[in-house]
Amino acid sequence: MNGKIKTPAWVAGKTIYEVNLRQFTKEGTIKAFEAHLQRLKDLGVGILWFMPIQPIGKKNRKGTLGSYYSIRNYTEVNPEFGTLDDFKSLVQKIHDLGMKVIIDWVANHTAWDHHWTVDYPEYYDRDEKGNFKPPVKDWEDVIHLDYGNPDLWNAMIDAMKFWINEAGIDGFRCDMAHLVTTLFWNRARQVLDVMKPVYMLAESENYDLLEYAFDTIYNWKLMHAMNDIASGKISANNLAEVIVNEFQYLPEGASSLNFTSNHDENSWQGSAIERLHYYLEPLTVLTFMIPGRPLIYSGQEAGNYRRLKFFDKDEIEWKEDKMFGLYQKLTKFKATKLLHLSNINFIKNDCQDAIISLSISNEKHKVLVILNLSGKKQGFYIKCSDINRDYNNVVDGQKLSFSCHDQLSLESYGYLILWKDH
Repeated sequence: MNGKIKTPAWVAGKTIYEVNLRQFTKEGTIKAFEAHLQRLKDLGVGILWFMPIQPIGKKNRKGTLGSYYSIRNYTEVNPEFGTLDDFKSLVQKIHDLGMKVIIDWVANHTAWDHHWTVDYPEYYDRDEKGNFKPPVKDWEDVIHLDYGNPDLWNAMIDAMKFWINEAGIDGFRCDMAHLVTTLFWNRARQVLDVMKPVYMLAESENYDLLEYAFDTIYNWKLMHAMNDIASGKISANNLAEVIVNEFQYLPEGASSLNFTSNHDENSWQGSAIERLHYYLEPLTVLTFMIPGRPLIYSGQEAGNYRRLKFFDKDEIEWKEDKMFGLYQKLTKFKATKLLHLSNINFIKNDCQDAIISLSISNEKHKVLVILNLSGKKQGFYIKCSDINRDYNNVVDGQKLSFSCHDQLSLESYGYLILWKDH
């Protein structure tokens, strides 16, 4: 720990699951979502992140249903989703299953018809004519808040406190956190932690947010590098370099969010399979094996390989898919075997343009991860003698005796996760 932020102990080893409530069920409601709780528990996720649950603005709305991130009232539930009592009941059911809840928090802007525009217009930034204005040109459905006003700080923190007090949530995922002054987040974390130890995830790559405010920031560089390897722009060795560089600058005790998809990437850049193609499975393995918090987006475990509409109804098709089994193995492994392993080393091999080989270990345990990030079968040698031993293959349960003197081979896009107890 860096001593400035104390991440709650329950966060360790947890996989985060992003819930797109609107698209999750035919009804798109809190009550209908409850039917999926046991399945998500069985999947092995530990933290459910709900996209904003508050009412959505009607003025300048985009699409038929509008953006989740155009909020009309911070302390109410979107009536399309249900009631506050529905959400409180949902949180309790999630807690009863041993999982935690964080909600999306949009602090930079509100809907044009947020009640503050009438009650507290001084909370807003203005253009040269004194009119409310969007934060950036493309976000015409929202207007920018002014953090030069200390009263806004108090009002925003009070609204965050409401959800801890009323619903018992466990933290927040903060939208575009770097657009709001870091000093606000520092103060918010200090106040919220007095109420209960919270987990704070920032949609940002800014390291200063990790000093006093947030536990985790986004690892966009990893995701972009994964897109690049799938499109042939970089090699496996380049991807490994990106990962090492990201670890290098993270403060001690902080973590990165590692993902192949989320609501933005899915809707605007393409589904995971659309971007990563045959690389999806080995790169999914990678997001779980390296240090950090892995993320699963709604429907990825059901093979939802298409873009979901952002402003309109577009229900996920729930079906059996091989990704459920893979995620289930990975979430369990992350929560148990990887929990206390902190030493990660990329191991040299003689095929580094195609093969990533790394070990994660402590004094007693070792995991060896090998990924073939190419479209053809590869034969290769691992250049390291201290990994010679017998392993259990986490994926298929088979035993494998490994020596760096033996040539290994992996099918195209293949992967090995090898575990040794001692």
